[in-house]
Amino acid sequence: MKLFCKAGACSLSPHIVLRECGLDFTQVSVDLVKKVTECSEDYWQINPKGQVPALELDDGTLLTEGVAIVQYLADLKPDRQLLAPVGSLTRYHTLEWLSFISSELHKTFTPLFKPDTPDSYKPLLRARLEQQFRFVDKALQDKQWLMGLRFSVADAYLYVMVRWAHALKLELADLTALEAWFQRTSQRPAVQAALKAEGLAQETGPTRGRP
Repeated sequence: MKLFCKAGACSLSPHIVLRECGLDFTQVSVDLVKKVTECSEDYWQINPKGQVPALELDDGTLLTEGVAIVQYLADLKPDRQLLAPVGSLTRYHTLEWLSFISSELHKTFTPLFKPDTPDSYKPLLRARLEQQFRFVDKALQDKQWLMGLRFSVADAYLYVMVRWAHALKLELADLTALEAWFQRTSQRPAVQAALKAEGLAQETGPTRGRP
């Protein structure tokens, strides 16, 4: 498999999941401005959406959208217990978190990384994000992970969002449960390996570009 990614972008989430699953893959960096891979390939020809992440399977099939990719990967390695089995209510609660992170966090962050977003709009976005992170903090009270005792694909996605929050200096200082969760996640070997492979320091945020 090949994971097309950009350092610190939302593709860090499936990157972490690939390593949590212990799957063999090739990491391919993409210049999202020029739409060219590190191998000088036209990225539009690989992924017509022009965004990351994208996962190319061994048979050449391309899978895009991070939420879909992490579910696929977790189902490849059910023994890693990153996503509960079909029919389990825990699975659908995990999907509930993935949907929340995608729609309420990720999509709210996106305009903050775009140079043409009006400055007058940014405080509203930041306030919305801080409100949503307070909700996450409350959900993590007395929990080790979002789903309780097991790290899941939702934790991998949330980790990227909290890194972005730190990079943009959102007001999260009083969210002690979220910070404790972030520190636990940062210490996971798969997370540290993904950060190292992308050339990222443990506490820094994404480089500029589409989150």
